[in-house]
This record gives sequence, structure tokens and C-alpha cells, in this order.
Amino acid sequence: MYPGKDALEFADRPAIIMAKSGRTVTYGEYEANSNRLAHLFEQSGLEYADHVAYFMENNARLFECEGAAERSGLYYTLVNSFLSPDEAAFIINDCLAKVVITSAAKLEVAVQLPALCPAVERWLIVDAVNDVPGFERYEEAIEPFPTTPIEHERMGQAMLYSSGTTGRPKGIYRGLVDAGPGDDQKTALSFAVDRWGFREGMVYLNPAPLYHSSPQSSVAAAIRLGATSVIMEKFDAAFFLELIEKYHVTHSQVVPTMFTRLLKLPDEVRTAADVSSLEFVIHAAAPCPVPVKYAMIEWLGPIIVEYAGTTEGMGMYTCNSEEWLAHPGTVGRPLFGDPVILDEEGNALPPGTPGVIWYPGADFEYFGDPEKTAAAYDPTGQMATAGDIGYFDADGYMYFTDRQSFMIISGGVNIYPQEIENLLITHPKVMDAAVIGVPNDDFGEEVKAVIEVVPGVEAGPELEKELIAFCAQKLARFKLPRSVDFVDELPRLATGKLYKRLLRDAYWADRPNALA
Repeated sequence: MYPGKDALEFADRPAIIMAKSGRTVTYGEYEANSNRLAHLFEQSGLEYADHVAYFMENNARLFECEGAAERSGLYYTLVNSFLSPDEAAFIINDCLAKVVITSAAKLEVAVQLPALCPAVERWLIVDAVNDVPGFERYEEAIEPFPTTPIEHERMGQAMLYSSGTTGRPKGIYRGLVDAGPGDDQKTALSFAVDRWGFREGMVYLNPAPLYHSSPQSSVAAAIRLGATSVIMEKFDAAFFLELIEKYHVTHSQVVPTMFTRLLKLPDEVRTAADVSSLEFVIHAAAPCPVPVKYAMIEWLGPIIVEYAGTTEGMGMYTCNSEEWLAHPGTVGRPLFGDPVILDEEGNALPPGTPGVIWYPGADFEYFGDPEKTAAAYDPTGQMATAGDIGYFDADGYMYFTDRQSFMIISGGVNIYPQEIENLLITHPKVMDAAVIGVPNDDFGEEVKAVIEVVPGVEAGPELEKELIAFCAQKLARFKLPRSVDFVDELPRLATGKLYKRLLRDAYWADRPNALA
């Protein structure tokens, strides 16, 4: 988020283009407003390693807010813009934010936050047409300050929170690097340049919410390189294809649910789309069903790159299309982290045998929560886990099986929902699928599928039978859903992750002692 002196060389180049509104921010405007806000932070008494928080949708102003913190030696937390007042307040309070910046689009929730967050010293709101009691208008607040850098720029960084799909969100904390904000630019960009072909002059299309680590870091890299980023306010599959053609997009990063929605567009829409400008399509954040990825590579060519990792930064895996085609279903080889696969007794497991993935040498903590931090590490404190289950193949490629917390234990047998979900999503009548364990008096748990159908498809007992029979063609009997429920929309986060806890809790509400 720090183009620094380079921004002056291409001041008129678009840094950000908002896809729907067309609102454009040049590098000159970005640099000027980032500096203004940095001066405001300094004037507000914020000191090195203090915290600020931003609660807004995909908004053009968000980037300059991030850039201001990164050049002021501050931690900044991006709050999920879909949260309720209580949920947003939890993160703002937990991260110890002294200044919070929100937007007019989030006004209904934002106006409730000051009463819930008494430690916040200053509230600002962007794009406000009218005065909002308790909030300063952002544009008026930064206007008096200089457009030149503050005297002592220091590097700040994001302190992001886990998605909270299995419990309360947790802030992932790391110490700041004592350097100027541009000093580590080459190192910070090397991964994106080497693995994803990021470069000056590229056009990066972001279809995902910016409070999540993957899109946030990708747009940050694009800005550091002087590239142009097109930001979708909300993902729409057909509009995504239109934007590629309109702006000659070269790079984009998506999640597998976006692949699914692209593939389920009418054939005439997909075949008419000019995607020839694309050089790299990156995907992450959630497992991608094998048939879906095969179809995307067939459509776009071998330009799809996958990576997987943890927000905690314990490790990362990556593979290109050629590697994936040779090892279908893999998330790639370890890039860093040196992971090991262990059973419940801590014994190393051979290739092909799933177990808990542990990362020796992990170094992170959950902000202000030593108990959760300790729970992520082994008794020696030398290894940590995010609770993922997976295995290596004989060539050293990793395959994620599921999360420990999502595993179903039925009659003492371990069942991994991800395998069943990946099959169900390939059925032509299924738009989205979730598989959970629900109570069974004899076996403890049984497998249930929760399905969102394709528009125009009738949900009901006949489709339930059809889907179970479809699974029976590919899965062992003990893995088959015993029942299927239908919903209008699954609680999937905009990042692609399924908010499975919400689904599961509804079925276990009268058995609190059985909840994981």
C-alpha cells in the first residue's frame, strides 16, 4: 500500500477503479490523501504500534486509509463489512483501536458502534452527505493537512482477524518491522512477482471483499508496483467477464465458489466473453473441487495458479496448472513452513495418510489471548496448527482433507465433509453445498447435506433422493448423506469460506454438550 516516491512518476495513472461506479483514484490522489491521513493520525496523538480500524465495504477510500497506517507505523484492522454491530464492536474493542474510519454505506451499523466501543478516541466517516452525530466527515477532516509525507515515516502493517467460522474471530499479531515503509519493497513483492507474474503495468481485477487477507495483500502488492486495480463492489459472474474485456485485465484472484458461478453461466455468455488478456488467475481461500478446476483450466488454459496457507502465516503451498494436472486435487508443494503430518498421538504419518498438519517453527500469537495462542501450539511450544487435516503424496504435494472441527465421527468412523461437498457441487442442479454432522442417537452423528439449488430447480423429496443416489455412485455407503435439507442461500462468507458453525448449531441447539 506504499508506492512512495514512485507515485510521483505516474501520478496520473489510475491506481484504483471501482467497477460499478467507475470512480477512479489516480496515484497522485492516492499519495496525497494517504499523506493527509497520516498527518491526521500524528495530530491525533497516535504513536508507533498503536491500532486503528476500518469498517467499510469495498470503497475507494479504503486504500488510502491503509496506506496512511502503513507509513505511520500503525497496526490497522479491516473489520468484516457484513458484521452486526455487536460482532463489529467485538473486533474494534479487541484490537484496541484508537481511531475508527467507516463509510456512509455502513451507516446503519456504524452509528451503533460508539456506544459499544467507548475506548475509541475518534470516529470518521467517508462519503457522508449529512452530518452524523459523533462522527467527523472524513473528507473535511483530512483536507487541512499537507499532501507531503510525515517527517518520520515508519512501516505499519495489517493486523487481520480470522474469519470466525468455527468460533470468535482472533486477531493474528506479529511485531512490526523497524524500517521505513518502502525499505522492504523488493522482499515484500518477490512472491507475487515470481509466482504470479505481478508487474508494473498489469491490470488486476479484485472481485472479493477487501477485509480478507488474500485480496488485501494482492491489491497492496499491485499498488506497490504501480499497477491498476479494478475493484468489484460485489461479485457477479457475468459482470466479472465484462470487466476483463473492458479493462483488458491481466491478473485476478478468485475463490472456488466464483469458479462455480462462472461455469454455471449460460454457455452463450461464457463463449462470448473475451478473456484473452488474462495472464494469471490465482485462487485460494477454500478447497476447489477437482472437476471444477479441470473445467476452468480447459476454458482459460494453463494460467491458473493455486495457493493455500493460513492467516496466521504458519505455512504456504502453491502450484501452477501443470503441477495440478499432474497431481489433481493438490494445493501444491510447501513454499515455506516445513509442515509435518501427525496422528492424534503425535506420530508422523506416511504419504497418503491424512492427519493433522503441524508447522514447526511457527511464530505468531493471537492478540491479547494467551490461552488461544497456547491452544494452537503443541506442549513444547515448537509447533503450531490451524486445525487442518491433510496428507502429502509420494512427490511431496499437499492435499487438504478438511478441518478438524468439521470432521464427522459416525459410529467411531471419521468422515470428511469436504469430499462429499466437492462431489455434490458437480451435480447440475446444485449451486452450493454444505455437509455437516447432525445428532444420531445410535451413531453419535450422521451425515446431512444442506443444498442451495440452481435457480429454477424445484427442491423437495425427489431431488433429495436424486442427490443421495448421485453420491452413492462415487462414495462409500458410510459417507452418504442420510438426509438432504434445502435452503435459499448457504451462509458462505464473501471470501468463499462456509460459515459452517451457523449451520451446525441449528441442528445441535438442544444438545449443547455435544457441540464441538
